[in-house]
Amino acid sequence: MKIEINGRSFAEDPRPGQCLRTYLRDRGWFGVKKGCDAGDCGACTVHVDGEPVHSCLYPAFRADGRTVTTVEGLAAEDGELHPVQRKFLDAQGFQCGFCTAGFLMTTAALDEDQLTDLPRAFKGNLCRCTGYRAIEDAVRGVCHAEAPGAGEAVGRNLPAPAGPQVVTGKARYTFDIDIADLLHMKLLRSPHAHARITAIDTTAALQVPGVHAVFTHYDAPERHFSTARHEHPTEDPDDTRVLDDTVRYVGQRVAAVVADSEAAAEEGCRRVEVTYEILPAVLDPEEAMRPGAPVVHDKDAATARISRPQDNVVGEAHGEIGSVEAGFAEADAVYEDTYRTQRVQHASLETHGAVAWFDEDNRLTVRTSSQTPFLTRRALCALYDLPEEQVRVVAGRVGGGFGGKQEMLVEDIVALAVLRLRRPVKLEYTRAEQFYGATTRHPFTINVKVGARRDGQLTALQLRVVSNTGAYGNHGPAVMFHSVGESMAVYRAPHKKVDAFSVYTHTVPAGAFRGYGLGQVMFAVESALDELARQLDLDPLEFKARNIIGPGESMLSPGGEEEDLHIASYGLDQCVSIVRRARTEPWEAAPEGWLVGEGAALAMIATGPPGGHIADAKASLLPDGGFDLAVGTAEFGNGTTTVHRQIAAGELATTVDRITVRQSDTDVVRHDTGAFASTGTVVAGKATLRASRALADQLLDFAAAHLQLPRTDCRLAEEAVLHPGGRLSLKELHAAGAAVGTEFTADGHFGGTPRSVAFNAQWFRVAVDPDTGEIRILRSVHAADAGKVMNPMQCRGQVEGGVAQALGATLFENVRIDERGAVETAAFRRYRLPQYADVPRTEVHFMETADAIGPLGAKSMSESPFNPVAPAFANALRDATGVRFTELPLTRDRVWLALANSPRHTPRPPVSP
Repeated sequence: MKIEINGRSFAEDPRPGQCLRTYLRDRGWFGVKKGCDAGDCGACTVHVDGEPVHSCLYPAFRADGRTVTTVEGLAAEDGELHPVQRKFLDAQGFQCGFCTAGFLMTTAALDEDQLTDLPRAFKGNLCRCTGYRAIEDAVRGVCHAEAPGAGEAVGRNLPAPAGPQVVTGKARYTFDIDIADLLHMKLLRSPHAHARITAIDTTAALQVPGVHAVFTHYDAPERHFSTARHEHPTEDPDDTRVLDDTVRYVGQRVAAVVADSEAAAEEGCRRVEVTYEILPAVLDPEEAMRPGAPVVHDKDAATARISRPQDNVVGEAHGEIGSVEAGFAEADAVYEDTYRTQRVQHASLETHGAVAWFDEDNRLTVRTSSQTPFLTRRALCALYDLPEEQVRVVAGRVGGGFGGKQEMLVEDIVALAVLRLRRPVKLEYTRAEQFYGATTRHPFTINVKVGARRDGQLTALQLRVVSNTGAYGNHGPAVMFHSVGESMAVYRAPHKKVDAFSVYTHTVPAGAFRGYGLGQVMFAVESALDELARQLDLDPLEFKARNIIGPGESMLSPGGEEEDLHIASYGLDQCVSIVRRARTEPWEAAPEGWLVGEGAALAMIATGPPGGHIADAKASLLPDGGFDLAVGTAEFGNGTTTVHRQIAAGELATTVDRITVRQSDTDVVRHDTGAFASTGTVVAGKATLRASRALADQLLDFAAAHLQLPRTDCRLAEEAVLHPGGRLSLKELHAAGAAVGTEFTADGHFGGTPRSVAFNAQWFRVAVDPDTGEIRILRSVHAADAGKVMNPMQCRGQVEGGVAQALGATLFENVRIDERGAVETAAFRRYRLPQYADVPRTEVHFMETADAIGPLGAKSMSESPFNPVAPAFANALRDATGVRFTELPLTRDRVWLALANSPRHTPRPPVSP
């Protein structure tokens, strides 16, 4: 075997059956990513003799005598970037960056004709973060990024600091490291939805060459915990064991095999002999609440924090403001219907995984793809009785999260193996395992009833919500409570009532997902209000505008008013105005015979979770006059690293390139709750702001004393303190401090309260072919009230990505469960993620507001764009067709069937040959 890789020759023969992707990664070319191992996502794209191939499908032996180029080899030998790499940097055509190498390699091979048809050119590449528009801009040579020069940093389109590493393949994700003496773990999973393990024999598995250990429930700690990660663990039920003798869904882990190779570990899994006692299972949440249904968790309610274990209710909320009975009695029109939303997979291109080892100080070190490294460390210490100083958790660059990595799904079992074997151990989920062994978005059933007077004033709003949390209650109660919060509070109604249930079933567990329940309930509420307006012969948008909450008003939900939640800035009226304007502007003509309609939806979301969300930051002056910023929040395409540098640069009167950021490492700062609930800017950013301001004060105080000048005569400038007599460089200032034992370092802290709210509005104009069910989006407009927008380019990317992901959930994404409780859609090609050709260019508008709570006036904008998309689309579809669709996804066949059965539909005559 002789193969040239990026100009270097290699002669090692591949392992039998080895694909080119693993062959390249084994030799240190970590820019080649694993996203699917099925040729579906394109993250592993490389060039073989100049032609792009999916290296996960390309047998390594076929590269014999050929030249292979990975993303690391695109740049010139002198380090000059390839033109495509430069374009992606200029346009910032990435967020988490996990897919970027694949897009770069595909783009670099396109000829002029292919560049004219990007939907076809990119049919083999997937991106979950960007919504593809930034990628299109990169290919077209559009430049969005500004040079990081002097001046105010906040509010500018400054590029992500890791950008050069992302486009050259040098950014290091979880498994992009070499670890000596590494062992590999594979998991044996349950084939049954509900069963008790009566016997388990590992003898044959241990005889497989290379297998070192097999762990079963006999090896696991007895204590129960929750895989969900929250600042306060009591928010979630303790219903999970590392390995259990009872399995509660198809795909639950039964045993863990650790071996020298993945192949040996997989063979070991096949040879573990398990005897099961099959138990009755319940898959439907309504059935699960009925008397006599199989009990999923027969545990003590108080100690496990389960509301009603005997009824499979893990959490519930009941409340009423006023009297909905009286409210409906005084209404001139009442609308009631039941809405259903489906399971959706997070589909982050980097799968769940962790690698752990003991470092030179005999500390357990866990490197993991996690949004919550500090909370994961806390959970591991509690589970294995370890002191926190003996455990270090590190998140490298994370390849997408969307809430799915606000869980501890792999770290616990990897830690168990390392603690027992004292060897480094790696566990990396396959794409199939992501579907049946990770978590999904909660499926919801929402019965909504709304009433209003003839003048358009709401009189009553009532919800009955049932959320299917699956076999374990991680995030179940919290998602349920959140779902009926802002979705009801955003509208004024004197009478409101809610009954909500989070219910166990013997299905794959649900968990945190972008929007955290609001998107599901808003689909129902916004659709119902649209329908009620039509009953009253009112314009739906104006009807909603008449009833939305106003500035300074109390946010009332039957679940209870959250005292620390405030409307600290108000831009919802501006959002409505953007939609009004879009409706009056010219639009693309639809094909002849197609039905055209428009629809809008409004949304409100809290800028952080209730109960506190802690962030600490530390800012320090370095000897060279630069600055070090240590923050705990993880970077997974959310852009917090860029924003934190901008905040610090503004407070320290420097440029962002002079600020080094260290993050996502429990050895770096005291504590950070995690990068979830849209808190990266509004919570961690506020900690950064406070640390930077405190450091600036330290520098000016010391400089004034050192120069024997009044503090008012000194001011910070780029690389110096200016004063009437000249300038004192920051290098000189650091040296002067060191001479007297003074370190220039300052801490910043924010506890996540009080909180504000962010607002969004989405509007679509769509065209529908009544004879086929095909839908085309003629125009997509999104209005976002993000307060002071710290980085418009990045924030626009968050909105575009949120809209694109929500369109996937609206139109086709669906984790299907068969009659046995098994996931049927355990591959991208069966699941149907949005591709380049599916996503329109959404026009993003930012409102002019400044928040009184958020740092420098900013509000959150990672989750909120997702929430109004499905109802806006459903309302546009209703406007076009006259049919109210109450179940997601709005697949083409579902639309066609509904129209075919609609009395309004008249099929077009067949075309004569």
